[in-house]
Amino acid sequence: MVNNTDHIVPDFLLNPQKRIYRHLLLQLVVFLITINVFWDTPDELIITPPRIRSWIGYFLIINMLIYVNAYILVPRFLLKGRLLLYLITASGLILISIVILGTLQTLFEDTRFESLPTSQSVILLNILSSTISSGLLVAGSSAMILFKHWISNNLRVNELEAATLQSELKFLKSQINPHFLFNMLNNVYVLIRKGRDEAAEVLFKLEDLLRYQFNDSTQDRIQLSSDIRFMNDFLNLEKIRRDNFNYTISKEGDINSVWLPPLLFIPFVENAVKHNTDGENASFVYISFNVQDNRLFFRCENSKPAEEEEKNNRIGGLGLKNIRRRLELLYPARHSLEIIEDKQSYIVNLYLDL
Repeated sequence: MVNNTDHIVPDFLLNPQKRIYRHLLLQLVVFLITINVFWDTPDELIITPPRIRSWIGYFLIINMLIYVNAYILVPRFLLKGRLLLYLITASGLILISIVILGTLQTLFEDTRFESLPTSQSVILLNILSSTISSGLLVAGSSAMILFKHWISNNLRVNELEAATLQSELKFLKSQINPHFLFNMLNNVYVLIRKGRDEAAEVLFKLEDLLRYQFNDSTQDRIQLSSDIRFMNDFLNLEKIRRDNFNYTISKEGDINSVWLPPLLFIPFVENAVKHNTDGENASFVYISFNVQDNRLFFRCENSKPAEEEEKNNRIGGLGLKNIRRRLELLYPARHSLEIIEDKQSYIVNLYLDL
């Protein structure tokens, strides 16, 4: 059983609503680190204007180290694998902070050091101590950002796996079910009885369709061409079932070089078939794929029967929410989904940055 306390740390680190509390906690830590400016000995508290000014400078320098490293250097260099650039810039930041701190102490006449001997060894020891302390602060803030990034990635992967599994299970339940198989096999039986040559072809396509759903769709990534073959088989089987149904699948660009998560476009195609059934008038599904400049454009357009205007059962509610969520998990900030609906047609435009 999962304990609720397991979610306290991730929630505190990642929840945007708790951002102010994270910053307040950090300021408390910095305050505790810098408060020793007011003591020469454990039992001697000295609060004077020079000490206060020195503490303010020390407090600001520590904050600069942490925030510049956490919000500029780590995201730009460390998280992108540019370790050498990160080490160089972080070292420069530490050096700048030490120079600024020494300058402020001189300007504010920090009396802490008046009684200390001014030998080179003491000065070097002070510089070394400040360098080590600054380095530990930078390393600590980097470790915290990396830990936060690791938690975020783990949660995202877990959520993606759950969403993908749910999508696959839902698809298998909606598409590969006894009623669907019965209709397909019944169509084959009718074709055989009539002596139609299409019967053998239908069996082969049905075999390919089942193979895709039980084999290919379980992989993390498949070729786009495999997905398109499945769509073609699926729509071809649908065409056999319905006399007034037509479809086209057009392809542009290097389709074979594109690898994608399986079952990404199937919900749109399934929906297009499900909601354009018209026993009296001709219906259609037009699908196109265009790969260009490392981007994929998918378009699915289907006709709408007259009675569809009175219904509100398109990809809406939970269905559309699940599709959008899966796209957000698979392609965060790298996709665009547009849905256009009028009286005659329903259009889905999906852009993906590969």
